[in-house]
Amino acid sequence: MKKLALGIFRRVVKAIVYGLVGGFTVLLIGAVLYLNGRPDLKVWHQADLDAEFTEDSPVHSFEEYLALEERLFAQLDERVYAQIQPVDKHAINRYSSGSWSDPARWPTNWNRSFELTVDSPRAGVLLLHGMSDSPYSLRSLGQRLQASGVSVLGLRIPGHGTAPVGLTGVHWDDMAAAVQLAMQHLHNKLGDKPVYIVGYSNGAALAVHYALSVLKDPDLPPVSGLVLFSPAIGVSPAAAFAVWQARLGHLLGLKKLEWNSLLPEYDPFKYGSFAVNAGDLVYRLTTEIQSHFDTLSEADLKRFPRVLAFQSAVDGTVSVPDLVHGLFERLPAGGHELVLFDINRITGLKHILAKDPGPQIDALLTDTGLSFAVSLATNRDETSRDVVIRYKAAGDAEVTTTATEFSWPEELYSLSHLAMPMPAQDPLYGGPDAGESPGVRLGNLALRGERGVLRVPASDMLRIRWNPFYPYLEQRTLDFMHLSP
Repeated sequence: MKKLALGIFRRVVKAIVYGLVGGFTVLLIGAVLYLNGRPDLKVWHQADLDAEFTEDSPVHSFEEYLALEERLFAQLDERVYAQIQPVDKHAINRYSSGSWSDPARWPTNWNRSFELTVDSPRAGVLLLHGMSDSPYSLRSLGQRLQASGVSVLGLRIPGHGTAPVGLTGVHWDDMAAAVQLAMQHLHNKLGDKPVYIVGYSNGAALAVHYALSVLKDPDLPPVSGLVLFSPAIGVSPAAAFAVWQARLGHLLGLKKLEWNSLLPEYDPFKYGSFAVNAGDLVYRLTTEIQSHFDTLSEADLKRFPRVLAFQSAVDGTVSVPDLVHGLFERLPAGGHELVLFDINRITGLKHILAKDPGPQIDALLTDTGLSFAVSLATNRDETSRDVVIRYKAAGDAEVTTTATEFSWPEELYSLSHLAMPMPAQDPLYGGPDAGESPGVRLGNLALRGERGVLRVPASDMLRIRWNPFYPYLEQRTLDFMHLSP
């Protein structure tokens, strides 16, 4: 009887195992078929742009970096622009020469690294854009800094500004090596003048990584402070598994599996398609940052430069808890500040909210043990669109309230990850009062009709791309760098 029971048990376990393996296989095959059934890859997903900078490139100065970048853009013209098919030559394809999305329509191609210099600079600033982005995203701030007497370097981070295929093979340490070249270039030009880094999204992660590297390597040029916009300090643990999608595609010879999304390339300064590798390298970079923190003593971290970070309380790309726990709570007191932009709390909107960030904001404003200051831009009350700043100093219990000149536009319920560094007047991404664009305008595009008809996804059109509070962000940045009159 005992032997019979054991045999039945083994058969049941075997059946369960076979069932699980079979079910997993079916799900895997279904996922592969679905991913491979997406739109065909275009030349901008497959071109070989082998002049891109890597950590191993024989490049030892920023001048050499720019020379290599020149070769890279020549390759882009030859291997992408000159090779697109007739069906892709339409008005909103950035790779169709002369289209409304062609970067060449702009007086300056902001996909490339740029320098904005001044005589007798007061300081230097390195601008680091976000993932799948380009130097365009921080050019407005760069121009304002130049007007304040600062020499500015806007770095095109490897893998960016050319074609989405650039993000399929780049590594985070290639990006970090480019940042070191740019910082050395600024210090060579400025001598003992202060040099700051402004980082947006993944660029903010690169800024934090560089500052941590300086603590371990005294030969690296120092950084005087970090200004971070929507910083990518932590990502979902699921990102660790995303790279296996690309590896499976490589194993099966299915190139489409290297991509999380395959979307039209309608934006002249930002990729529409997103490579699996791009998400993986953000995961690896943020993991490296946490490993760096783990190896440093409090005495080391007291030498970490001051941080001023701006973050929307709701963000579909990064999270406030990751920023708080992964950066601010890691640092001892040192003049650091987190600036949060609340949702629009005007009466009526709260009934349609899927998630209210209020409890996590309140936790920060009531915590007297924080080693950093917190500022919150929020409605004066639920009956007013007027915005006030609620401020709590590090280690303090008192919250002060200061009126501002800003108010929530009627149609906005929150900021977004994309909006943070962009003024409302930006000709490409700005709102109703945007300046004249030489090409496509994307900031106030909200067409209505049936779904599935337009080339541009409706979710992209409705996501806010400009910040109505940008002048506040800009002024706080100038104050932080001691540049105000």
